[in-house]
This record gives sequence, C-alpha cells and structure tokens, in this order.
Amino acid sequence: MRMLSRRDFIEMIAGGTASAMLSGCTEDVFPVFSKRGGFAIEPGKEREHKRPNIVLIMADDMGYSDIGCYGGEIHTPNLDNLARNGLRFTQFYNTARCCPTRAALLTGLYQHQAGIGHMVQDKGHPAYQGYLNDRCVTIAEALKTAGYNTLMSGKWHVGEERPHWPVDRGFDKHYGLISGAANYFDISKTKAADAKRTMAIDDKPFTPKPGKFYMTDAFSENAVKFIDSFGKREEPFFLYLAYTAPHWPLHAWPEDIAKYKGKYMKGWDRLRKERYKRMIEMGLVNRNWKMTPRDPETWPWAEEKNKELMDLKMAIYAAQIDSMDQGIGRVVSTLKKTGCLDNTLIFFLADNGGCAEGGPTGFDRRENGLPPGGVDSYMSYGLSWANASNTPYRRYKHWVHEGGIATPLIVHWPAGIKAHNELRDQPGHLIDIMATSLDVAGAEYPGEYKGRKLIPLEGRSLLPAFENKPIEREALYWEHEGNRAVRKGKWKLVSKYPNDWELYDLQADRTELNNLAQKYPQKVKQLKALYESWAKRCGVQPWPIKKVS
Repeated sequence: MRMLSRRDFIEMIAGGTASAMLSGCTEDVFPVFSKRGGFAIEPGKEREHKRPNIVLIMADDMGYSDIGCYGGEIHTPNLDNLARNGLRFTQFYNTARCCPTRAALLTGLYQHQAGIGHMVQDKGHPAYQGYLNDRCVTIAEALKTAGYNTLMSGKWHVGEERPHWPVDRGFDKHYGLISGAANYFDISKTKAADAKRTMAIDDKPFTPKPGKFYMTDAFSENAVKFIDSFGKREEPFFLYLAYTAPHWPLHAWPEDIAKYKGKYMKGWDRLRKERYKRMIEMGLVNRNWKMTPRDPETWPWAEEKNKELMDLKMAIYAAQIDSMDQGIGRVVSTLKKTGCLDNTLIFFLADNGGCAEGGPTGFDRRENGLPPGGVDSYMSYGLSWANASNTPYRRYKHWVHEGGIATPLIVHWPAGIKAHNELRDQPGHLIDIMATSLDVAGAEYPGEYKGRKLIPLEGRSLLPAFENKPIEREALYWEHEGNRAVRKGKWKLVSKYPNDWELYDLQADRTELNNLAQKYPQKVKQLKALYESWAKRCGVQPWPIKKVS
C-alpha cells in the first residue's frame, strides 16, 4: 500500500489526474487517514476512491447532557447509534449564542471576523454589522468551488435580507427559516403580532400552511428529499441541517409529549444527580470534577409550587429533542438507502448551552391561560431545567463558562474513521468544522474569493483527532456580550460581564469551582495578554456596544 500525502492529493486534483476519484456516493473508502499521516490507497484502487459527502447537523439551545449518549434520559436512539459507530468529543465548544455560532461554524472564523459579533442587528461596527461580510467564505462557497453540490434545510439566522440568504452565500438549494426562533406550527404566530419571521425556498419567501406543518419535521423531510435527489448524482454533496429544536417556544406533537409527561416529577435536583452519575460511567466527565451546586437563583424541587406545570415544560422540551432525533433517523436511513452512508461524514453538535431565559420557571409570552405545547402557547422551560440540561457545568447560553459553550460533538464516518464508540478529549471549536470539511474534500481554503481578499482561516482540521492525535493551536477564544474567555492547554481564563477574570485548571476542575486567579497571577497576566491581542485583531468592542452614528 503506497501513501499519498494531503498536499500530493490536492495537487493531483488540481492537475486533473484524479477526476475519476471525485464523484459522490459510494461504499468504496476515501480517504482513510493513516497513522503515518497520509491517505491510505490500495495499489490499483486509486480510481475507485471517492470524496465523502458531508452532513452537518446542529441543534438549537440544547444542553450538553440532554441526549442519551451524553448522559441524558431523553430517547435519542438515532444519535446514540451514530455515537456507538463513531466518535464523541468531550471538549468541543460553540460560541454561547445562536447567530455568532452560525457565523463561526459556516466560515471557520471567529464570529467578529465574519461580521456577527453579536446578533443580526447592525451595531455600526464592521465586526457587528449583523450579516456575513465579504471577507469570509462559507463552507458552501468553498466546497462548491471544489465540485460539491451544496444544500441546506433549516435555520439560517446570519442575514435577514437579500443578498445575505443561503442562496446568496453558496448554497444551491435551501428550504427553511431565514430568521430566528419561531412558532413551530404557524410562523405567523411568533412571539407577538408584529413579529416578523421569514421562511424561504431558495430565493423566494413562503409561509407554510398551518395544520399539518411542524418545523422540525419539515426540516427533516426536506433534508431527506435533498439526499434522495443529490445522493444519486456523480458529484458529492454537502448538507447543512440546522434545526430550531429544542429552542423555545415549547411546541411538540401530543404523542411525543405523552412519552415524557410525568417522568420529570422527580425534579431537577434528582435529574442532575442521575445524569452526572451516567456521565462519569460513560467517561464523559472525570469523577474528580465535582458537580456544580444547584444554581442559587432557583430552589429545591421539593419547594416548587407548580410541579405539574414544570414537569410538562420539561416533557415538551424532551419531546422536541425526541422529534429531532426521529428526523435524524430518517436522514440516516435515506443515506443508507441511497448507498451513501459509509462514505458520508456526519457531524452533530449544538449552537449553545441550555437556555435560562425567563428565569427559574421560564416565561409565558402569551399569558392566555393555555398550557405549553400547542400552537397558541409561547413558553420557555426556564433556568431550573437549563441547570439540569448543562449538567455538570456552570451557567448557560449567553455566558462563556463551560455550561454556555460546551457542546456534544458526534462524528460518524465508517469509510474514514476506523474507531467505533470512542471518546476524543482534544479541545475543539466549531471554527474547526470548515477546516475539517476542506481537508476531507481535498480542497484548500482560498486566499481570495470573487476578487476579494479573505481573512485567513482560524480553525484547525479535526482529522488528527479522528486518529486520537493532538490538534495543534495556540489557544481558543470567546466573547459575547462582554463575557470573555481564553483557553490555552488546560488553563482557562474567563469572566462573566462585568466581573473580574477567573482562572481554572480544566484538567483538574472543568466544572470551574476552584478559582486560581489569586494563586497564579502570572498565568492570569499571560492569558489576559493573549485575549486582548485576539480581541484587537478580531475587532471586539467593549460591551455594551456603542453604535457609531
């Protein structure tokens, strides 16, 4: 067996000698990354090896411990099966919030570099313009130039107006939600009468007819249609499936809610303990990392006055994740039916930690006396349950302590990853998804795109980690709403706005309970300097942002 280096492979593509290798669905193996650092190709088999399809699946507002294979009790057999036949990353990170995560995920840059340092509002600074800028490329744009068909089903939320929709940023086909959180059954009933939520098919807005429509099912069904169509073509495809589940409002089909109703009468205290125990048994959590105390803003379950309502809220939240998992099952089944599954690289992750918005018991934006779950309700599950979703870590969506930024990452690729049911502890970040996608596609990140000079790629390929090798990088960085962090090796410097810096040794204390800032002032100084240099380079502004007139 001779070895082909990544550089040789890319040059071979550029020279046109690998044309027969560049078609899509196949059971043949391309590329298996060897332990010696090259792609393994059997003699005489060069022309049969194919570039993989790539399916990137993201949940919305889901905690680290919610799904079964990360310690949760929620029924997620399809995700669990992907994990059983693939890899689970234990230290993978997002950016703590919806729009910034999507910007970083899609571009391989930190969100400020891509123009979405906060959300989709223009705050008068280049790093906060509210839509993807012209100094970045999306994964779709990069892979499209490498011969991939590019498809998206789901939530966009990185540009509300044309020309900033998916079809304007490299996607051949798109079905889904341009905007953020929306009513799952009827988008005309989102939050308030004057709320605008846009859905689109390719370049045309549309409004689904209420009745049989359910957002999660619609995204799954259109992903299946895309695979049915494009999975039979010569070219490989990239599919981005971005769910809104389990983001509020709490909406689910009655039959899915019924599976869980009553199961959460045990309360959040017991739920956290049970999840923590399972996570230790699974190897996801070091038993020396103490579970964080119950959030001081909430109270013991025994003191909760509306237990039945809170049980129902968590049951609906669980049903939303269950429904998403059912859809992922249909996607995987279709990949298998079309002969694509073995050579499709599947990623699954979440955009931020569990959401504490609405306080301990959540909000009710309708206040019409109706219970949660149906089309005319609009509720969140609240801080008390989010505290359980993020077991065993601190804080939530918005903040950059581990509870806000730690995400599951499941990776499944039978043709390219020999290991099954293994954990990977290498720290990674969603900026790495672009680099990994280009790596497996045998493509390079461009220096220019359509005549515009691009910001250099920030992410690192995860291919070494697939082989359980380290990912070389200086550090990882976060900023959102003045909440700041930098991680270098085992050390993490973090601040909840407007508080002082805290220092943690994540190898000994990933639950961030033992602040070492006073003990190691030189380490604080060193990491602070790294953070400040990064913030200046990326255009981070002091919080709150002062809009330039």
